[in-house]
Amino acid sequence: MSAAADTTVPFGAAATPAGVADGGVGASAATPADAAAEGAAGTGVTAGPGAGATLDVRGDFPIFARAPGGHPLTYLDSASTSQKPAAVIQALAGHLGEHNANVHRGVYALAQEADGAYEGARARIAAFVNGDPKTTIFTKNVTEAINLVAYAWGRANVGPGEAVLITQMEHHANIVPWQQLCRERGARLRYLEVDAEGELDPAQLDAELERGDVRLVAFAHVSNVLGTINPVAAMTARIRAAGALSLVDGAQAVPQMPVDVTALGADFYAWTGHKALGPTGIGVLHGRRELLEAMEPFLTGGDMIAAVDFEGATWNELPYKFEAGTPPIAEAVGLGAAVDYARALGMERVRAHELTLTHYLLGRLREVPGLRVVGPPDAERRGGLASFTIEGLHPHDVAELADRGGVCIRAGHHCAQPLMRCLGVAATARASVGVYNTAADIDALIDALQAGREVFGL
Repeated sequence: MSAAADTTVPFGAAATPAGVADGGVGASAATPADAAAEGAAGTGVTAGPGAGATLDVRGDFPIFARAPGGHPLTYLDSASTSQKPAAVIQALAGHLGEHNANVHRGVYALAQEADGAYEGARARIAAFVNGDPKTTIFTKNVTEAINLVAYAWGRANVGPGEAVLITQMEHHANIVPWQQLCRERGARLRYLEVDAEGELDPAQLDAELERGDVRLVAFAHVSNVLGTINPVAAMTARIRAAGALSLVDGAQAVPQMPVDVTALGADFYAWTGHKALGPTGIGVLHGRRELLEAMEPFLTGGDMIAAVDFEGATWNELPYKFEAGTPPIAEAVGLGAAVDYARALGMERVRAHELTLTHYLLGRLREVPGLRVVGPPDAERRGGLASFTIEGLHPHDVAELADRGGVCIRAGHHCAQPLMRCLGVAATARASVGVYNTAADIDALIDALQAGREVFGL
């Protein structure tokens, strides 16, 4: 972090509860009180006394019938992967048990059913974030989506003396592909600094763009360590005005808040299914049509071709040009069911629920002596997670002690080692909430942390 980091000014004149106006999470802000006023019209929504809107959907998730070690399962690791509602599990099983066939190949009825299920899921997944199905590409995760852009766009458009700009808060998946690209192409990789509250300085972005050599800026919508909600719309507008392109890692944002990829203005926006109540093995890349059409394929063979002869090949139309081989058919069906479930809940209510829990989480963490939370101090400026350290306890010990009480939290560098160096730590513990969590889960975590301090005589 820079020495003057504590004097920097966040993007946007004022923060809204979900970072809505500038964070690109919807057309209007939905506060906990707003959502509570809407009542229980949405699936599983109830009004919590004095706490705004809450979701009561734990019963939709079969895994919570488990009681490891005799304790109710307390899962606070949704930033790593979400649990799956029965609707998603049933969709996967139903497709494989009744409609399984390869897609885009068969004329028989079963194959046509598979085609319909796969492309129907794509249409619903695109609509969930206001994207275009033709520019909604399935990958196996967000990492592959970013690598696709780095390979297929980057190697054709970034050259010696040019630069790619990212931030210090990025996940390794949004660092290493650009390191490789810059190394291969003789370009430079530069970083926007994170200030003392885990946010970016707009003046530094402007200064970097004014240098005239930046070809692409890649950054997270929501940090998986700091929880910071970056002001995507403001950043992409600055980037485009400077003649550069933008790529946004939305892995933490899409599961937590309304996201409109068209309104955000990013040239590429990537997210992953398994964090958004869906299955593993599927990610999504949304791209600007003219860019995708100009790009060469990332992988070749199978469904991405239009024609092949002995001398060469021509490519299929979008999105199939970037979906070589048999695609993740069942996984797409499962993710389609996941976005149906999330849409029925209402993403404004999801954000309100997780914001309420994050307020409560931050407040209760302050009760633990020696505990330091990293990232923005206010829940309104962060997603539904808190990373922290406890003086005298290694984060791995914190996680192991929590597990003794059936509480699942993450510990480690969270695939963000450069950020850990900026924070001056090797690792943190991290608690993250989802639609199925309640205040009781946070209470269980705090009890486990207090008990752990006693075990270590702190």
